Amino acid sequence: LFSWTGLCLEKRVFYKLISGLHASINLHLCANYLLEETWGKPRWGPNVKEFTRRFDPTETKGEGPRRLKNLYFLYLIELRALSKVAPYFERSVVDLYTGNGHEDAESKALLLDIFRDTKSFHMHFDEKSMFAGDKKGAKSLKEEFRLHFKNISRIMDCVGCDKCRLWGKLQTQGLGTALKILFSEKEIQSLPENSPSKGFQLTRQEIVALVNAFGRLSTSIRELQNFKVLLQQTR
Repeated sequence: LFSWTGLCLEKRVFYKLISGLHASINLHLCANYLLEETWGKPRWGPNVKEFTRRFDPTETKGEGPRRLKNLYFLYLIELRALSKVAPYFERSVVDLYTGNGHEDAESKALLLDIFRDTKSFHMHFDEKSMFAGDKKGAKSLKEEFRLHFKNISRIMDCVGCDKCRLWGKLQTQGLGTALKILFSEKEIQSLPENSPSKGFQLTRQEIVALVNAFGRLSTSIRELQNFKVLLQQTR
């Protein structure tokens, strides 16, 4: 079992985020499990027994509930990032460039709707305690986190399943992008309205990863609620 004692706040946050990501992936595996493999028509669905094995306090020596708490913590971090990055996209100079003018405007409107929804939820994670150091310390911490996620992304390259590798790298980059946003709040707030971004910029790949990673997390939260109902029915 992993020991959290003796770790500074930043390292505890990092490990909690990775634990939450791991919990999210495990929830997806449990929710879409191969229940029966028959000729030509396999049956997939939620596997309560597998969920219990991965998250029940007794089965996991008390670690299961912590893993699920870390899932919610990760969700709040990414929710916070979405609310903080809104000013970057609200500027008229920002377009999404889907290749179709009508779809560009529609996609941006949908994205801004998501940001408005995140702003209406006030119980976000307060990152100020983690990023409260001086500029030099914050820059060093930002670089350390960037290298950590770069290493994790390299580890993902060793995953044999193409689908698992794709989603793993996407969610990892989405989380890395969320942290990049939280580290750059002042830069985002001072962006010019009608000229290219200076001091903060998101690539197309980062935007895709950020939104998709939050979508996967939201699905994990929904699947967790479904497992709670299934567990109540089996008792």
